[in-house]
Order: sequence, then C-alpha cells, then structure tokens
Amino acid sequence: PLWKLILISLPQLGVQALWCFICAKSAPYMRHLGVGHALATLNNAAGPTLGLFAGPIVGVASDSCTSKYGRRRPVILAGLVSIWIAGMLFSLAEHMLSGPAAVALAAPMYCVLDVTINVLQTPHRALVADLASEEQQLPMQVVFVVFIATGNFIGFSSLRIYDVPVEHMLELMIGICLLNTLCIGVQFLVAREVPLARDPDAPKRSVCAPVVDVVRAVRGSPRLLYHLAAVQCLVWVGNTAWNIYGGQWFTASVFQGDQNAPEGSEEKIAYGEGNAAFAHGGQARSVLQLLSALAIITLLLRRWLRPRLVYAPCIFIGGIASLLAAFAVGHSGAFAMVCMTLSVMPETGSFAIPFGLVATLNKRAEEEGKQVSTALQMALLNCCVTVGQQICTTILAAIEGSLSLEAALPCVFILAAVAQTIAGGGALFLDDAPPAEAAPAETGKEAGDALEKASTAIEAGV
Repeated sequence: PLWKLILISLPQLGVQALWCFICAKSAPYMRHLGVGHALATLNNAAGPTLGLFAGPIVGVASDSCTSKYGRRRPVILAGLVSIWIAGMLFSLAEHMLSGPAAVALAAPMYCVLDVTINVLQTPHRALVADLASEEQQLPMQVVFVVFIATGNFIGFSSLRIYDVPVEHMLELMIGICLLNTLCIGVQFLVAREVPLARDPDAPKRSVCAPVVDVVRAVRGSPRLLYHLAAVQCLVWVGNTAWNIYGGQWFTASVFQGDQNAPEGSEEKIAYGEGNAAFAHGGQARSVLQLLSALAIITLLLRRWLRPRLVYAPCIFIGGIASLLAAFAVGHSGAFAMVCMTLSVMPETGSFAIPFGLVATLNKRAEEEGKQVSTALQMALLNCCVTVGQQICTTILAAIEGSLSLEAALPCVFILAAVAQTIAGGGALFLDDAPPAEAAPAETGKEAGDALEKASTAIEAGV
C-alpha cells in the first residue's frame, strides 16, 4: 500500500535534516576550532572523494546481501550506528580535546559523517524501489523529495535556535541523531523484506567481487544513465555552492559578520543577523521545494510534459539565481533570501526525475527477466552528486588561497551559474522520447507490436 511505502521512505527526512545542518556548518565549525578559511573549505572535499568509491561498492553489497533481515536494512542499521559514533565524536571534539588535537579528531569524523550520508541515500531509495510496483516508482521518488524538503526545513530551523550554532554543536547533533533513530525505527517496523537466497551452486565471491560488479554494471548500464550522470554532476556543482557555502556567504559577504569576533561587537552581531537570514531563506527554500515537488509529480503523472522539459527549466532557474547572487545582491539580505529560495529548483528536479527514470527502467527490465542493479545505479547517480561537490569545493579552496572569504564566496556562484547553464542545456537533450517517434510505422501485426513497444517505452520514460 502507498501509505506503507511513504512510512518506509520516512528516514530520508532524517538524513536530509542531518545533511542540511552539517554541511552548512561544517566549515564554520572547523573555523571555530581554529582552522584557516581555505583549509576549512578543503576539509569538505574528503567526504565526497571517499563517497565516490564507497557509494557504488555499498550499492553492490546491498544488492547481493543474503542476510535473513533483507538486503537493505542491515546497511541502513550500520549507517545509523555510524551516524551516532561519528556525530558524537565530531561535536565532542572541542570538549574532549583542544587545539590541533581537536581538529585532528573532528576532521575525519566529519568525513565519516559525509560518507555515511551519501551511502544511506542508496538503501533508503532502493528499499522503496524493491517494494513498490511499477506505477508507484515515480510517485515514490517524488515522495522522497517531499521528505527532503521537510528535512531541509527542520535542518534550517535548527540553525535558528542559537545565534552562533557552532558554539552549540553537541546539543544540535544529539537532536538530529535522535530524529534519524526515530525515522529508521518506523521504517523497520513497517518494511518487510524477502531475504535474497544464495545460490548453493554459485562460486565463492572474492573480496574484490563488489568492485568487479561495479565495473560490469557500469559497462552494462543504459546510455540514458550516462547522460543523467553528466547532468547530475554539473547540477550539483551549483547546488553545492548554496547548500554548503550559502551560510558563509550570508554571514561573511552579505552581512559582513565574523563568528570569532568579540561578544557584543558589530561583527558578532552582524554574524548572528546573517545566520538568521540564512535560516529564514532556507525555510522559504524548503517550502518552495515542497511546492515544486508536488508540481513536478502532477506534470509527470498526467504526462503533460516529458521529464526533460520539466527538468531543464528547473536547472535554468537555479543558474539565474546564482548569477544574481554573484553580481546583483551586494549587501541586501532580502535579495539574498530571494536568490537562495529560487536556488532550490535544480535540487528538487535532480532528486526526483533522474532517480525516478532509473527506478522505472529497472522495474521494467526486472519484469522482463533481465538482471538489474537498482541500488548500484542509484549509487552511481549519488556519486555524481559527490563529484559536483568535489569540483565546487576544490575550486573555492583554491580561490580562498588568494582572496579573502568575503571576496571569494561570490566567485563560487559564478561557477554555479556556468555549470547549471550547461546542465540545463544537457537536460534538454535527454533521450526520453518513445521509440515510435524515431522509427517508420509498420503495418499489420508489426504495427501492433510497435504500438505496444511504444506504449511501454512511454511508461518507462515517464
């Protein structure tokens, strides 16, 4: 039933709340521990780098897991344990240690958190894809976007509790971890997986088997997956500029504040105002994400537009918002919040349409008796997210090596605008057209067969 699938997808809310909170405050927290601007930014690159390799390998392991508890839930449980351990050590670093020792503990723990968040995206989506019918695949992927919007709203709301959130990292982290535990507990109570039976005649798998499976699956993937991957990577160069560095842009560039300034100083007060404006903008962004997700599902379910004609405009809107942030906002907090709100459109499209297309195509292939690897292909799309993060972070760190933080942050929005403009153009050429449009019409029985295949292709594309 649809209501059960919705509850099974609930943990995406918790994961997104954690991601929204930790990504926005990772670099400021490292600055709070005494790290320079460029190194604090560069620390964000480690997680995506490891996630690039860990995601597909975990996806393969999940697809082939023969645990009596199912294929997905053991991976999800391991991820929850990782969130608690890494989250507590990350936020306790300043309380347990001081100086370079605190940095040495917090930096790798943030990396573990980042990788865990990327890895958990895969089994949550794959579990829903396993249990949903073909007709439920696309609606459920957009349900994920609804939970993502709600998780974002919770994450941004948590930033409003304190003027300087990094000074209260432990309290905020405990709350986010409890939320994730509650959501996964509900999922485990509702989900009923059928364990994957191991073939007794199958040869014993080697330690390198997951890596080999990744290579084989990538080589055998449809061309559409490669096209989606390229677009996804460029989209997330732009999304990263807002999700990870938007908070610093508000506090340092727009409001010209300083989190390390003395209490009561103008810079400290300006920092608090910038953080509040960022949180308000993030809440408005989350509301727009929810409304746009509902609009997208309506357009796709009614088949008024093909996916590419929905996805491309979403990306172009984000590119325009980034361009305005780079050249027009200046020190206007209200204008900055408007740009931040509009910047969510590429993210909404990237979480709904690519994953929905992959899930539907794989469900069709599974019904035809073909071997599929849903978790792996979704992990590959998530890897493109990490590649985009890596590109954006590395370039910004290089810019910060020669410019102040206030001057460097607008430059990353120029990069975001260029990347998303190219991505929007690429999305317009996604091959989601029915084969009947590209082939001459047959007669008699061949025409009937062609019509049936065209109908099947249309359903898979949408």
